[in-house]
Amino acid sequence: MRRLPAFLLLVVTAWATAAESRPNIVFILADDLGYGEVGFNGQKKILTPNLDRLAREGLVLNRHYCGNAVCAPSRAVLMTGLNPGQAPVRDNADVGQGEQIPLPAGIMTLPNTLKKAGYKTAAFGKWGLGGMDSTGNIFQQGFDHFIGLTSQWQAHSHYPAALWVDDKLTPLNNGPQGVPGHGGFPAGADVNDPANYAAFIGQDFAPDHFIRGAEAFIAANAKTPFFLYFPSPLPHVSLQIPTEDLKDYAGKFPEDKPFAPAAKGSYVPNRTPYATYAAMITRLDKDVGRILAALEQAGVADNTIIVFTGDNGATHDVGGVDTKFFASAGGLRGLKGSLHEGGVREPTVVRWPAAIKPGRRSDLTSGFEDWLLTFADLAGVKPSGPTTGESLVPTLKGEPQTRVHPLYREFPGYGHQQAIWDGKWKAIRTEMLKQVNQTGKVTTQLYDLDADPAEANDLAAKFPEVVKELEAKMAAARRPNPLFPVAGLDPLPEGKAKKKAAK
Repeated sequence: MRRLPAFLLLVVTAWATAAESRPNIVFILADDLGYGEVGFNGQKKILTPNLDRLAREGLVLNRHYCGNAVCAPSRAVLMTGLNPGQAPVRDNADVGQGEQIPLPAGIMTLPNTLKKAGYKTAAFGKWGLGGMDSTGNIFQQGFDHFIGLTSQWQAHSHYPAALWVDDKLTPLNNGPQGVPGHGGFPAGADVNDPANYAAFIGQDFAPDHFIRGAEAFIAANAKTPFFLYFPSPLPHVSLQIPTEDLKDYAGKFPEDKPFAPAAKGSYVPNRTPYATYAAMITRLDKDVGRILAALEQAGVADNTIIVFTGDNGATHDVGGVDTKFFASAGGLRGLKGSLHEGGVREPTVVRWPAAIKPGRRSDLTSGFEDWLLTFADLAGVKPSGPTTGESLVPTLKGEPQTRVHPLYREFPGYGHQQAIWDGKWKAIRTEMLKQVNQTGKVTTQLYDLDADPAEANDLAAKFPEVVKELEAKMAAARRPNPLFPVAGLDPLPEGKAKKKAAK
């Protein structure tokens, strides 16, 4: 009789044991974090020791893609397991009172799927998929407990007037209106006087409440399987951070100069924008460390799978952010709002001490839609609806895995865009609205990401048959949504094309 090698027997045994006990799941989502802004992807100026620890102790996914190029549609892909050509929310669309188009009632979601398997569920941070009075109500979508903000617009200030604590809007010590996320200096203000920046810092830093809520949830649910979703608003602008956290970078960047806008519509002024931005990312890293410590203290660290990733690429150079200074995109092309690699490829690491061999990296192409099916597999529950994702369990186990279906993205914002990843190939269409207005048709770019991850060499003219094949696959991957039409693919409402093209 053939016997398994000892090392393989240990791996099989570990996975069998972990599967029997169903892992706790912690999903940490950064906001506007660039691929190159973490140490395990080569960052030199910003400290991320806890994330680097996760990378050493877990699995880094080198080619993991967020759901879309901006906030709400990216999170919709994560929550529904549907690519942006199928998901119900495909852009940051405002429906009034600071809220956005919500998830519809009755749709299958990640938390509802895990609840069927007996998981306790909680979210701490920015929801962004519907207000409390909408079908996107976070409790109707599957969460038992929530501390946070329902809209991405509200999270532009890290010192808001109030937070939702479950179903109650609870005031913070930041004044009745909160500290603004947008504003500017009056004419003649001394931009070098620290006192002039006091109006843009409050008393109650929202992320403090999120991390304390996460710690309490872990402690209270150590004896039952749980799903903890931690969508931090960091490091999204405005640039705001408690003084204590800023000390890590005091005097570190002599190039730092005040960001002092006069326009009220700008993100708020900041005297040391480089230091503040770095401190915001390091503060996020500290929160990761606190979650790790809470898991260890509760005795559940070994059988908890932690995923860290981001909702889209680093923000454009607004609000005092300087992506070139920090090499935020890690050499990739594009930033937030772009379907080029720098806008959607995210720093991603998975740790599960009981089952994942540490110190590995994978080049498998994967995306947000894959997590619902992956977690359902680990929880032993069958999803109740369709998904365009693929389970990543083989990759987590260390087994060879090839993506069965291409990864697809579309985005009716930032000029209208469309992209697909299939093996080494990536086809992408950009400025679709402009092209339709000018020529009536759109062109497709083609890149070999194995040889050219920076997307510098368009091979469309050299491989027209590959372009044709990928264009057909893009068409097959989507269903039109009249709320989110894409130029060149869908009819646009009367006047919409000219209006958007003028922006």
